[in-house]
Amino acid sequence: MKENNSNLKLSNKHIKTISTIGLLLTIIGIADTIYLTIAHYSTVVSLVCPDKGIINCAKVTSSSYSEIFGVPVSLFGLIFFIGMLVLQLPMLWRSTNNLIRNGRLAYSLVGLATVFWFVYVEFHRLNAICLYCTLVHVLTFGLFVSTIIGMSLINNDSVKVSAGK
Repeated sequence: MKENNSNLKLSNKHIKTISTIGLLLTIIGIADTIYLTIAHYSTVVSLVCPDKGIINCAKVTSSSYSEIFGVPVSLFGLIFFIGMLVLQLPMLWRSTNNLIRNGRLAYSLVGLATVFWFVYVEFHRLNAICLYCTLVHVLTFGLFVSTIIGMSLINNDSVKVSAGK
């Protein structure tokens, strides 16, 4: 029985760590996408970023790829990060509901696939990189990796607890 308690504590430690990392990444992502969205709609706020050469936020954020049906992709990014914020809450990491666990993984995969598309667009179609967009890409990749690691740690801990019964 003592082994079960120590494994549960280990699992709670993993949950706290992975949730904290996920929440931090999503909060930064929310701030970044809010800034990108405000800059998209504003004539007063402009992105603090070079606008010449390979690093050219203006070229990326004003391109035909910066909107889907007239909605800035940064707004979709904001929605992604808000959804991920909920999925990174410790309460949901503790959930044994497979819909939540698999949903978090699927959601992070959708984010990662979107990142791959936009990195392709920036490098091969626009020949320009937006630093704020790159931050979104890095954060999304980090969320995917932390989700994989978190699921692996929690599944491993669950196996240990089950074996100890």
